[in-house]
Amino acid sequence: QVQLVESGGGLVQPGGSLRLSCAASGFTFSTYAMTWYRQAPGKEREFVAGISSAGGSRNYVDSVKGRFTISRDNAKSTVYLQMNSLKPEDTAVYYCNARKIISRLYEYWGQGTQVTVSS
Repeated sequence: QVQLVESGGGLVQPGGSLRLSCAASGFTFSTYAMTWYRQAPGKEREFVAGISSAGGSRNYVDSVKGRFTISRDNAKSTVYLQMNSLKPEDTAVYYCNARKIISRLYEYWGQGTQVTVSS
């Protein structure tokens, strides 16, 4: 059974930090690219950060560059999102996504974790 379980969300003041985790099971984690997305109320889901299967390539949406860092530990089948200097506009539900294309698309989503940045 495939599972992606996010954790680490919560309420934080502007300027604060959070570290999100996404623990994977039921598939070969090390062969999948991993991505964090977020969805704010009334808005479409947007890409936040992505990392290649071996971790050698990372990319970010412009609005989080220099503040967020994506990383992965293939031995633990876990991907992380370190979020620093948080802003109110970072408030959203954060989702992790696993994806690979080999013959066909394989894609899995977590259930999401709420991040609220407010004073």
